Amino acid sequence: MNVLGCIVNKHNPWLVIVAVLICGAGSWVTARLVRRAFATLGMQRAGWQFLAATTAAVAIWCTHFVAMLGYEPGVPVTFDPVLTIVSLLIALVGSFLGIFVACSGWTRAAPAIGGALVGLAISLMHYTGMTAYRVEGIVMWSRPYLVVSIVFSVVFGALAFDQASRKPGAANIGGSVMGTRAQVATVAGLLATAIATLHFIGMCAFEIEPLAIDPHVANPAALQALALAVAGMAFIIAGAGLVSYLLDDSVRAESVEHLRTMALSDMLTGLPNRAGFNDRLDTEVARTAAHGGKLALVGIDLNRFKDINDLRGHHAGDEVLRILALRFKSLVREDEFVARVGGDEFVALRRFSQREALDDFLNRLETALFRPIRYDDWEVNSGASMGVAIYPDDATSKTVLINNADLAMYRAKADPTRSVCFYEPKMDETARARRSLAADLRDALSRGQLSVHYQVQTSIASGEICGYEALLRWEHPRQGFISPGVFIPLAEENGLILAIGAWVLREACSRAVTWQPPCKVAVNLSAVQFAHADLPSLVAEVLEQTGLPSSRLELELTESTIFADRERSLETLQRIKALGVSLALDDFGTGYSSLDTLRSFPFDKIKLDQSFVSEAESSRQATAIIRAVLALGKSLGIPVLAEGIETQDQLDLLAGEGCDEVQGFLLGRPVPLAQLVASGKLRLSGSPVSAAAAAAVAAG
Repeated sequence: MNVLGCIVNKHNPWLVIVAVLICGAGSWVTARLVRRAFATLGMQRAGWQFLAATTAAVAIWCTHFVAMLGYEPGVPVTFDPVLTIVSLLIALVGSFLGIFVACSGWTRAAPAIGGALVGLAISLMHYTGMTAYRVEGIVMWSRPYLVVSIVFSVVFGALAFDQASRKPGAANIGGSVMGTRAQVATVAGLLATAIATLHFIGMCAFEIEPLAIDPHVANPAALQALALAVAGMAFIIAGAGLVSYLLDDSVRAESVEHLRTMALSDMLTGLPNRAGFNDRLDTEVARTAAHGGKLALVGIDLNRFKDINDLRGHHAGDEVLRILALRFKSLVREDEFVARVGGDEFVALRRFSQREALDDFLNRLETALFRPIRYDDWEVNSGASMGVAIYPDDATSKTVLINNADLAMYRAKADPTRSVCFYEPKMDETARARRSLAADLRDALSRGQLSVHYQVQTSIASGEICGYEALLRWEHPRQGFISPGVFIPLAEENGLILAIGAWVLREACSRAVTWQPPCKVAVNLSAVQFAHADLPSLVAEVLEQTGLPSSRLELELTESTIFADRERSLETLQRIKALGVSLALDDFGTGYSSLDTLRSFPFDKIKLDQSFVSEAESSRQATAIIRAVLALGKSLGIPVLAEGIETQDQLDLLAGEGCDEVQGFLLGRPVPLAQLVASGKLRLSGSPVSAAAAAAVAAG
């Protein structure tokens, strides 16, 4: 008898359909769970193995049991309860063992071996269950069908688990490339074939010679009801496994999305970060290229944000950024985007076809940036500089577009009368010239283009010279003398200031050690130099190498230099003071100029900024400030030096107000040391070190 004839003639067709549905659904859920087990590790893998094994055992046993209840031998039927339970335990244990071996990874053939074990468990479960099948008749077995059923179950089980272990895209048993869904369907089909062929071929091996002729004793209706109940439980268990899989998929998807959101968002403000901006910019550039229109990239840099951090603390700066972020979120509309890309820098994107739409967006940004921000008991109006570059007018690539927006933003920052600046091609020329100048500055020190000039500092009371300020000068081979206001910021931006600053300190000290009379030399410190270099060690090393007494060295720094890190600054200044070096507070009256600075830090001199001196004759306010600073210096016992003296009237005014020292063009311009020596204002001593220095001076 063939297999199809065996199924049709000896089975209830409705229960056969139910058994096939259980087999297919259970195999499909098992396939997905097994795939997940292969893809995880540790306790997660153990959990998925448990769910997969339970679902597989239910699919195997319930398919067998429902199909057996649908089998119609024509004689009364009963089941041995012990053997029936044993058959269920065989399905469970065999599935657990097979899936554990398949996922163990102890050999490349482990998945196929595990699948073969599941196939053997299907066979053993089936024939144990058949032993529990009690009928009023003589049972006979066809050995060929029995062997074929076991072979089919083992082979298809091995193929199913081997296929489940492969990564998506790996070649399947037919040699084609498939995706995850097709792979799951293939695994489910192979596993269902292993279960179905075992049962239905095995049933063809089962023959009964009836001894009773009354089939109604078996009560077929009750058996069918039992079969449906078993089927219902099978679907529930398989459904539970599927729901677990889907819930895990949902949680994984939510976790991935959450991690992606975190990766693309700024933790402080909640705005997109640099990565989020780059992702959005790629999308917007592609969309603009495909659909036409224009894309504006706006670079935004806050004004005076460092002042907020220095004066109010970083927590206040963070709060300002959060408030601005809330304003940005409330103003952005469709096709608009704002991100924080670092520090006090933001970027915005706006697709548009009419210029009015861009102007409206810029106006809303400007309003948000310039509206006062209130925090606790203080109010700040930071403002910002905005640079705009437009795709494809100003650039046809993302990199060039960003660069052009930056150039426009720097131009806006350099012009206090403009808050928004659009990119212009000539900005590239300025940027190239600046980069070229930075490259020349990098080589200026080694090529001997840098020099130190000295400007005299004079005591008002005695008229005697009390020191010289060392001022750095750069004579460019093509452009001549470059203003320090141009090349000093350039050196700070490009990391050159540390080497240049150390050279100036060493040069000034080595020359000053030869001076007669032995007056002081004042050397300026850059904020970058003060923050990054081990300044006290450098000063001690230079003094030791040059032989200059520490009492003859004065270091000048501005108050803004200190505010970046007050505790570290105080420690640094105290270490310098311990060497015997004097400290002068430069540009006093501008910037911060707080009394707390003079109280907390060990300054030996206050240098009054030249802006007050230049306005003293025409501005009552400037004169009042000069008097206040001089009175403050006297009350604290700190001498005051006024800078920028250019007229006799200014000198007379300061003398009348009790200023201690002065410096400016009226008393002497910054000149090379050789010119000071030639003028007779300074002589060089004859010590060995001094002789070398004098020779260097004579050489130029």
